[in-house]
Amino acid sequence: MFTIILYVLASVLLILSFFKDPGKTKKALKKAWKAFDNILPQLMGILVIVGLMLAAVDPETISRLIGGESGLPGMLLAAVVGGITLIPGFVAFPLAATLLNNGAGFMQIAVFISTLMMVGVVTLPVEIQYFGKRAAVLRNTLAFSFSFVVALVIGVILG
Repeated sequence: MFTIILYVLASVLLILSFFKDPGKTKKALKKAWKAFDNILPQLMGILVIVGLMLAAVDPETISRLIGGESGLPGMLLAAVVGGITLIPGFVAFPLAATLLNNGAGFMQIAVFISTLMMVGVVTLPVEIQYFGKRAAVLRNTLAFSFSFVVALVIGVILG
């Protein structure tokens, strides 16, 4: 229901914008379409990979590897996968919800999302180029460590 309300609100505001300034509204819609068009190939690729992964891996395996009972080993696995995976946030959060629905634990998903957003193993060479090796490694190490703090807080709140 909330989603429907957001769509109706966005539609009403778009119509109001069009009546106020049709030129700006058309320009904004063209920019939005271009952004969507640029993101779509990545999104489709990730959705296909996630879909295939969830089709190949049953909920029991997900629960065993990164479920609430997997403890620290499950958190470490989720942290490593999150640290080396390069997934945009708009895909990561629905993926996290899907994993939770398939048996993943809250702390494991918290550390996965935290490392996914804050740790950049794939982007480390670029980071080293701009910030220097010491700063890049320190930032990534602190971000990796802080991800476990986030997971513990989530575990206390939701556990």
